[in-house]
Amino acid sequence: MANEKLTGRAVARSEDAKLITGQGQYLDDLPLPDCAVLMFFRSPFACGEITELDVSDARAGEGVLAVYVADDLAAAGIKPVLASDVRGNDKHPGHAALKQSVLAHGAVRYVGEPVAAVVATSKAAARDAIELIGFDVSEHEPVADLRDALAGTGGPVHADIADNVLGVMEHGDAATTDALFADAAHVIDIDLVNNRLAPNAIEPRGCAATYDQGSGEMTLYQGCQGVHALRNYVCKSYPIDADKLHVVSPDVGGGFGLKMFLQCETMSVMHAAQSLGRPVKWVAERSESFLADLHARDHLTQAALALDADGTMRALRVTINSNVGAYQSQGGASIAWFGAFMSTGCYRIEACHARVNLMLTNTVPVDAYRGAGRPEAAYLIERLVDKAARSLGMSPAQIRRRNFITADAFPYEVPTGQVYDSGDYARVMDVCLERADWRGFDARRRDSEARGMLRGIGLSYYVEICSSYGAEHPHIEFRQDGQLVAFVGTQSTGQGHETSFAQLLADALSLPMERISVRQGDTRIIPTGEGTGGSRSLAIAGSALTLSVTAMLEQGKTLAASVWQVDSDAVDYANGQFSCGEQRVALDDIVARSFDAPLPDGVVRGLRAGESFAPKGGTFPNGCHICEVEVDPDTGATTIQRYTVQDDMGNVVNPLLLQGQIMGGIAQGLGQAMLEQAIYEPGSGQLLTGSFLDYAMPYASDMPDISFAVTPVPSPRNPLGVKGAGEAGTVGAPPAFVNSVVDALYDSGVEHLDMPLSPMAVWQALASRSQTDKKREAA
Repeated sequence: MANEKLTGRAVARSEDAKLITGQGQYLDDLPLPDCAVLMFFRSPFACGEITELDVSDARAGEGVLAVYVADDLAAAGIKPVLASDVRGNDKHPGHAALKQSVLAHGAVRYVGEPVAAVVATSKAAARDAIELIGFDVSEHEPVADLRDALAGTGGPVHADIADNVLGVMEHGDAATTDALFADAAHVIDIDLVNNRLAPNAIEPRGCAATYDQGSGEMTLYQGCQGVHALRNYVCKSYPIDADKLHVVSPDVGGGFGLKMFLQCETMSVMHAAQSLGRPVKWVAERSESFLADLHARDHLTQAALALDADGTMRALRVTINSNVGAYQSQGGASIAWFGAFMSTGCYRIEACHARVNLMLTNTVPVDAYRGAGRPEAAYLIERLVDKAARSLGMSPAQIRRRNFITADAFPYEVPTGQVYDSGDYARVMDVCLERADWRGFDARRRDSEARGMLRGIGLSYYVEICSSYGAEHPHIEFRQDGQLVAFVGTQSTGQGHETSFAQLLADALSLPMERISVRQGDTRIIPTGEGTGGSRSLAIAGSALTLSVTAMLEQGKTLAASVWQVDSDAVDYANGQFSCGEQRVALDDIVARSFDAPLPDGVVRGLRAGESFAPKGGTFPNGCHICEVEVDPDTGATTIQRYTVQDDMGNVVNPLLLQGQIMGGIAQGLGQAMLEQAIYEPGSGQLLTGSFLDYAMPYASDMPDISFAVTPVPSPRNPLGVKGAGEAGTVGAPPAFVNSVVDALYDSGVEHLDMPLSPMAVWQALASRSQTDKKREAA
């Protein structure tokens, strides 16, 4: 119904029908007649100078249209891929932007680095040609992982950075932090591993390109998280003007940060399309994705917390060693930095000093993955706070409640300079404790022990930063058939933007959702956009749409006022009608009139409007996760028995979409905590987890039933009062799970475990403690 309020209701996703009936159009579904296939020859070596690269036999292969190497692309004016800056770098300022050649030039620096691009009439022909390439390198000992880099094992990844330290970044006040530590009654420290992850979106990366020889225009098709950002990245490397590059994102089968950035393959595809004068497409195979997709996380962290005798937190000291891989991706240097300034979490901590060491290794570059630094920060502080509680004889809830930022303290500036917008942490935690039946846990533990099982309960309270950057400037317009079309520069990768944006517009204009369509993912019809990342779409683009509706209704009021010959200030709008005194006119009638000339000043055909919104600060969603597990000591198998979440996401537009986002994030967070880890072999730099046989993705059966509810505290930083939600589950889940397993194992002598807490890792920890206890008894 047009007058029924939709905002706040669990409206089903309008885009699902086409997707679940196979009517979606992903990259590999695009009809591109006479399309050639591009495949890559990738380095089987982790490190060394190229001594042989012979593609002559490959070029002569049956069905082969072209084979390109680095010199071919350089001759065409193609530059290395844009890299991120190292903020506050005081180590190697000359390498603030370490870029990657589109195809390896002179040397290779990780297994899977693209070396040559083969274009053929079929995949089979391209694959056969790849086998004909002669390739060899003068190998060096690789820096296989972060520990190798820190220990100085292996040679330099880049010859002119001998110590493999790309840069150093710092947050906070070191002197004040040191003084508070010197005066502390208790100092609790912890060493943590944030394990390396492979993103594994359900739709692999890929792209296709066509080139018009007459106009010089290129069309790039690529599932991404923002067509304008992708175009900007491409134009930094490829010799084409932005107005000649048309970027289209079809349906996207999962992004998670991976599809926000530009990797090398795109430029090879574009060059092939331009050179051959026909469409060219590349779609990664799954094994290729493991080798070549940007990885995530991979930190070794040391942290210490200074406390008073009563458990009041005073200062935090953090060192984050971050693996950035062999090159700098567009966001690579920012991820650890982004996490470092959230290190103090939701607590009143007087001072903090965080140091980030950015380390180079012979591995695929690391960049943003769902949460992008905030899961690492939450894991750091929540594991540390749990250890402090146990050391001081306090309950997990007690120490948190004593140190929470209080509801009356917002806006609140933390020691690293961020200003939190709003929250009521104690209230949210108390509701979650009640819903999780924390008080009844001891009885459930006794029941588990009677069956020979170990039971634990863990709590985490997270806060993260979202929707903190960039402006959005969407446009809305009515068509003559009465349809309202919204052109939005963010990009849905499964979140349900088409539904939530339509809900906002339907409520604001008193229209049925069926009359509203949302367009995205095309630089030709959408002039601007910062894309989707950092949980920014609803808070920023949704707010801009709200402002655009206001501007549109002002035009409607002006047009109605001209008909009634009154001042526009005398005209009101409600429930689909403009009114002035007893006079009424429907929105549809005003829209129809707008297509007839002449129109008063300030009114355009179709009542088109577009307003920009840029946040003046981030939003800070927060919440409490409580995880309860049962561990089989004979096998190390861990089963999540109960999982409770109480979140503050600000105002809620669609509870169904929100719950889906939270549950999806929890699944990815638990995947990291329980199972997932990308591992390179020491000595060779070979990826040992290059398939789903080796890289343990969670099954649905690994996931618990999740009890989810919200306690909204609106954000004052946008007209909707919303906070970001897309990454929150990923932030809160790992520390809750690890805290619960440690709680289960603690009486067996296991005080800490590093992620992932696989059955083998848990069993080995229990077996090790058992052997230690036996030795002590024997002594």
